[in-house]
Amino acid sequence: MARMTLLVFIVNLLIIFTSVVDQARAKTCIDGLGTCENCDQRCKAKHGPSSESNCGMSTGVPVPLCTCYYQCGSSSSPPSPKKCNGGAGICSQRCPEKCCDMNCAQKYNGGHGFCNTLGTFSLCQCEYPC
Repeated sequence: MARMTLLVFIVNLLIIFTSVVDQARAKTCIDGLGTCENCDQRCKAKHGPSSESNCGMSTGVPVPLCTCYYQCGSSSSPPSPKKCNGGAGICSQRCPEKCCDMNCAQKYNGGHGFCNTLGTFSLCQCEYPC
C-alpha cells in the first residue's frame, strides 16, 4: 500500500509539474497527460483531431505515461496562454468526471478537470490558465 501511495504521489507530481513545451523550430508542442488510460481520446479532445498521442515508459517512472504531440502556433502568432496543472482531490462514484470538472472550475479560475486513474486510485486532475 505504501508503495502504491508513493507511486501515485510521484505520478501526480509529474502531472502537476509537466507543462506544455513549445519547440518553436519544429512548431510542435508536447503535453504530458498522465497515465495512458484513454490517451488518444484525451489528446484529440484537448488539442484537436490532428494531434498524435504516444503511450510509453518514462525514465524513473514505473508506469507508462501519455504524451500528446500537436501543432503549435507559428512564431509570428501571439503565444498561447500558459497552462498550469493542479489537483482537486479524488474521483469516485460520488464524484465522477463532471464533479471533478466542477471542482476544478471552482478551485481554479478558468479551470477544467478530468479523472485520471492510476491503479486503484482515481485522481481529479485540473488544467487552468496560469
